[in-house]
Amino acid sequence: MYDIKKVYEAYTIEDIIKLRQAHPKAILIGGGSDVLIKIREGKMAGSELISIYLCDELRGIDILDDGSLRVGALSSFTTITENDLVQKCCPTLGEAVDTAGGPQLRNIATIGGNLSNGVPSADSATTVLAYDAIIELQGANGVREVPATEFYLGFGKVDIKADEVLTAIKIKKESYENYHGHYFKYAMRNAMDIATSSCSVNIKLSDNNIVEDARAAYGVAGPTPTRVFEAENWFKGKEFNDENMKEFAKKALDELAPRDSWRASKALRTQLLYEICYRSLKEIEVKYKGGQNAH
Repeated sequence: MYDIKKVYEAYTIEDIIKLRQAHPKAILIGGGSDVLIKIREGKMAGSELISIYLCDELRGIDILDDGSLRVGALSSFTTITENDLVQKCCPTLGEAVDTAGGPQLRNIATIGGNLSNGVPSADSATTVLAYDAIIELQGANGVREVPATEFYLGFGKVDIKADEVLTAIKIKKESYENYHGHYFKYAMRNAMDIATSSCSVNIKLSDNNIVEDARAAYGVAGPTPTRVFEAENWFKGKEFNDENMKEFAKKALDELAPRDSWRASKALRTQLLYEICYRSLKEIEVKYKGGQNAH
């Protein structure tokens, strides 16, 4: 049974904002793949909910006039994976969300909800960071844009104000064009499991195999999804070869803070974080040398 005090239905973004102002303690619910589980477990028992699932303004995947890819917050993981624009511009995002749960969960889980939870194991979070995405929010004072690198404030805490709703994720053309990416998720099972550790990498290479730009983001390597800016800067200008890939994966560990938990020890996670970064880079090398447009 679900112990829910009351459900308010929102049909437009304006409805959401007004309901958030009128019921500041109410919890937003989209697909419900996380919220309903927490209610059933008793963690959110007796909550008021604002359902945004019928707000079609939050759906849709489009290319904007400036070439940016805009993914509506209520886009399901299945929709993202199968979308032609995502496959063309940011295929690693589709690959990442396709690792979440099973088909039933991916059909209902939304990218907005996955990011709003603020948990470091979220399958979309690392790739959104690796694409240098922008989080679009809307509240009583209008639209606000927050770089994904500034969106996570702590474990389970994100930069969403009391009257705001996450409306979309935007990835600029210059952030995806000519980039090659890969997402690597390590979990105890091959499917339907939360990440023990994860890594998403995007690399931009020159014609002579020199790294022009590098972005790497990690999940379950600290209290929030984490970019490794110092290691990224070190990699720029280096040849994209095996030795430098290993050194990059090693340097990235200095900026990460894995911990002991029942899922894995700190020592195991540290080794995993090195390995999955290195393997992601090797996958990119295969795609790049194979002539695939891996972005």
